[in-house]
Amino acid sequence: MPASLKERYQQEVVAALMQRFQYKNVMQVPRVTKISVNIGLGEALQNPKALEAATHDLTIVTGQKPVTRRARKSIAAFKLREGNPIGVSVTLRGERMWAFLDRLVNVALPRVRDFQGVPADAFDGHGNYSLGLREQLAFPEINYDAVDKLRGMSVTIVTTAQTDEEGRELLRQIGMPFKR
Repeated sequence: MPASLKERYQQEVVAALMQRFQYKNVMQVPRVTKISVNIGLGEALQNPKALEAATHDLTIVTGQKPVTRRARKSIAAFKLREGNPIGVSVTLRGERMWAFLDRLVNVALPRVRDFQGVPADAFDGHGNYSLGLREQLAFPEINYDAVDKLRGMSVTIVTTAQTDEEGRELLRQIGMPFKR
C-alpha cells in the first residue's frame, strides 16, 4: 500500500525542499496549513434548494459540514439583500486536509475532461495557490444521477511558503500536476 500523502511529505518532500532551497532548519520548510473549498451560489436567491444541494455535495467531497456564507452588503443590481445566503465554504486542516489534497491531486484532477494540468501561475505572491473546478463531478464520491445542476468550486491551498517559487516547488513535490 502506498504511503499517505502526509507521510510522503514528511519523508521525501521535506528533504527535497531542504536541499533545493538550502534551509538550515526543518522548520523553515514550507508546509500546507489549510485548504479552503468554496461554492458560490448566486442562484440561491431564486432557488433555495440550490443551497441544500451545494451543502450536500461539499459535505460528501470534503467530509466536513460547510458553513453558509451570507451577503455582507445589499446590491440592488443583483437583487441581493444583506444577509441572503450566497455560498457555502469549508476550511480543512489536519488529516481531512491531507486526505482531500490526496484525492484532489490523484483522483479528481485527472478525471477532468481535456485535462492538461493546472496553471502554474495561480499563486498570490505569498506561496498560496488557488484553482477552480468547473464541476463537482470530478470527485467520484458525487453520484451523477443525484446532481441537479453542475456547480463549480474554488479550492485555495494555503502554505507557509514565503515566495511563489517555494510554494510552487512544494506543490510540485506533493504531486500537483502543473502545465508544462
